[in-house]
Amino acid sequence: MLSDRQKAIVVLIREQGYQAIEALAERFGVTPQTIRRDVNQLCDARVLRRLHGGAELLSEAENLPYDTRRITHLDAKRRIAEAVRPLVANRSSLFIGIGTTLEQVALALSAHEDLTVVTNNLNAAMALSVNGSHRIVIAGGKLRLPDRDLLGEEVEALFSAYKVDIGIFGAGGIDEEGTLLDFDPAEVRAREALVANCRRRILVADATKFGRSAPVRGGHIADVDRFVTDRPPPPPIAALLSEAGCETIVAQSVERERVHAG
Repeated sequence: MLSDRQKAIVVLIREQGYQAIEALAERFGVTPQTIRRDVNQLCDARVLRRLHGGAELLSEAENLPYDTRRITHLDAKRRIAEAVRPLVANRSSLFIGIGTTLEQVALALSAHEDLTVVTNNLNAAMALSVNGSHRIVIAGGKLRLPDRDLLGEEVEALFSAYKVDIGIFGAGGIDEEGTLLDFDPAEVRAREALVANCRRRILVADATKFGRSAPVRGGHIADVDRFVTDRPPPPPIAALLSEAGCETIVAQSVERERVHAG
């Protein structure tokens, strides 16, 4: 488990890039020796790598630990979740995918009434379980730790066994061509099963996902009905959304802009 300071170090390096040990010590008001211990532990956990008297983020080919992602850009994720909340009516049926933004979406939906939720995201299931009116169906299989989600054939079969009103899901990255990217082929297969079996598709992603590299491709941003983010998409993505007639919701102002083809 990462300490609060270690999580803050990771967030800082993710946002600003390489940081020297001395600069980190000054920023956090501790000795360089303390920072070195933090950095060593983060390197051992394969979050950072040492470089020229400091540290940088490990290759984007590997995702950050869940507890780190959970606090990264938390305000943006909460605003996205609040923008999703009015899009889901009481008594709806829905899929909820994996990821930290989806956990925030589940928290925002917990006060709804009589939802039927099918998910492979244990964090989302627990967030919704505080409301006894909901029916929650959880995929079986091996629990992936520390993310607390499930992947594999059982997950894909579960999503394929239902046809729900709304599917809400995320992605590890979105490239300039609009391709959705992730870090594990099983994540992509689960998302594709989710997308194929819902009547309306809502993609949620904060602005750090624009242009973020991840090794596995699967799906396209133009295949969604609504895209909820915290900042206006970059021009290439905005053009793709416009051509596809998708609705873009910018949670920064919780303001909707319906974009029509042509």
